[in-house]
Amino acid sequence: MRVVIQENYENMSKWAANYIAEKIKNHKEDRPFVLGLPTGSSPIGVYKELIKKNQAGEITFKNVVTFNMDEYVGLPHEHDQSYWYFMHDNFFDHIDIPAENIHILNGMAEDPVAECEHYEEMIASFGGIDLFMGGIGVDGHLAFNEPFTSLTSRTGLRDLTTDTRIVNSRFFGNDPEKVPAQALSVGIGTVTDSKEVLVLINGHNKARALAAVVEGNVSQKWTCSALQMHNAAIIACDEAACGELTVDTYKYFLDIERKERL
Repeated sequence: MRVVIQENYENMSKWAANYIAEKIKNHKEDRPFVLGLPTGSSPIGVYKELIKKNQAGEITFKNVVTFNMDEYVGLPHEHDQSYWYFMHDNFFDHIDIPAENIHILNGMAEDPVAECEHYEEMIASFGGIDLFMGGIGVDGHLAFNEPFTSLTSRTGLRDLTTDTRIVNSRFFGNDPEKVPAQALSVGIGTVTDSKEVLVLINGHNKARALAAVVEGNVSQKWTCSALQMHNAAIIACDEAACGELTVDTYKYFLDIERKERL
């Protein structure tokens, strides 16, 4: 596992955006670059940086295919808290990606199980995901794979915990009851099947989760800990998220990254 520690959220976002942009530009295979994407507050800075690069002509998304991590059940596209709306408002509407290259789970699907199975089939039809960017919750959940979700899970219907609904209620008038109780989500196995995984972790409130990912045991209690088993997992974090790491671990990753730059 690679852990890239940046001074603050802005620097973390710029580092991650630069990394993704280079991967897209250096993609030489005779097929689109397949990019997995998250929602939430963590990736907004990365999206802003990628938009800048696209509008400045430094990068194009014309040969990029995207698959989003998750979507609430029961929210139509036009709902301002649907993840379809979030992605278009914060990213897709500002770059040159073809509409047909965008894939987001349909939270209004009549048959959620069939929708999730089809999603897995579509990912496979493009040869798998080249890089999956993600963020984690304060309890270490990756996508909507709450604690004790199987570490080999695939895309499916997820029940959201009370804690997750409380945290997300800030987007729903601070009323947890207005937050959908279910979501469609890629599985932990779906994410770890990707060639690379880049997870953003920022803020002091994520410090326990970062320590669990990096120093803890691989456990269903912290679904993000499955990244320890991935050969190309990268954590991009800010200083604020490092508060629970041991001093030796913190120094180790700073030293390794310093040598990488030499």
